[in-house]
Amino acid sequence: MYNKIQFSLSFCPLCLSEILHDLAVAWEPNKPLVIEEIEVAPPQANEVRIKIVATGVCHTDLYHLFEGMHKDGFPAVLGHEGAGIVESVGPGVIEFQPGDKVIPLFIYQCRECRFCKSPKTNQCEKGWAADRYDVMASAESRFTCKGKKILQFMGTSTFSEYTVVNQMAVAKIDPTAPLDKVCLLGCGVCTGYGAAVNTAKVEPGSTCAVFGLGAVGLAAVMGCKAAGAKKIIAVDINPEKFEKAKVFGATDFLNPKDHSKPISQVLSKMTNGGVDFSLECVGNVGVMRSALESCVKGWGVSVLVGWTDLYDVATRPIQLIAGRTWKGSLFGGFKSKDGVPQMVKAYLDKKVKLDEFVTHNMTLAQVNDAIELMKHGECIRTVLSVSPQ
Repeated sequence: MYNKIQFSLSFCPLCLSEILHDLAVAWEPNKPLVIEEIEVAPPQANEVRIKIVATGVCHTDLYHLFEGMHKDGFPAVLGHEGAGIVESVGPGVIEFQPGDKVIPLFIYQCRECRFCKSPKTNQCEKGWAADRYDVMASAESRFTCKGKKILQFMGTSTFSEYTVVNQMAVAKIDPTAPLDKVCLLGCGVCTGYGAAVNTAKVEPGSTCAVFGLGAVGLAAVMGCKAAGAKKIIAVDINPEKFEKAKVFGATDFLNPKDHSKPISQVLSKMTNGGVDFSLECVGNVGVMRSALESCVKGWGVSVLVGWTDLYDVATRPIQLIAGRTWKGSLFGGFKSKDGVPQMVKAYLDKKVKLDEFVTHNMTLAQVNDAIELMKHGECIRTVLSVSPQ
């Protein structure tokens, strides 16, 4: 049996011991998380144990807890938008060393499968998403609490002081990067920004509409601006978000509640037939249809960005026959291990905003308060301080 120690280990790859520390456990769906003392096993072959310093609270965490609620997806440690420091490495790991600053990734990049070798996609045949996307966790886990195995949500589980991740799902980043800011690149910002730049391939001088102004939507607005869009219409039922959207590049704002006609008709009228690009960043199938039907016929492109797998999405065939393209984007199309360090560099070079997304800072012990803020739309991103650097 490994020796248990409290909270920390020296940075030595040979000192592979089990760690006993605190994290937030989702024991069952639709219930508050519970701060528990948990055992984190040492990294096995090709694995890295990371001390999580900071993590964002993302809507996908809430989706799993309150919407997806898959019976086999609990108990679990949520969180997938984190950043930290390598504490120890398992046999076979040569890319990482204790002390490296890293971001754990919910999409693998093995560099060997047909998907990794293709420039057409950022998906990978390895990892939890390959065959357990509905459960949102691998069957294997290094977490144990009260004698029970605790699932590792999306392969990362960043609502934890320590987590163990396969080296194929870890990105080494610039050592000067502030972890409480770049943690947002683990999901939301890359997802929205990349959906505009990589997936939609927004063109200079184009007109865009972004549906939903959470962190993902605001990042999509930022991506549209970076790509040179002339008009960026931000669509949300909360008018208080428009001022924040303007910071990221939005030129116009539409609140569907202010109009008696469908928002697609309103957009079509104000853009001479529809927008060139639309991005749905809510995860609502009705909004997905509205986003598609807001696009101009002939060449309009609509991208599904918001995460959901609860209902079918539908439209009339003529919407596509008329030349519109409907496509999806996962993690903004970024190949994870390559793209995240590039985005960190873009932030350090002041080409990408991150600080402006953070509306609240809390501790891991306040995770349920952070969840309530997001549930009621009272934040853009709350960053939790998990461990001291």
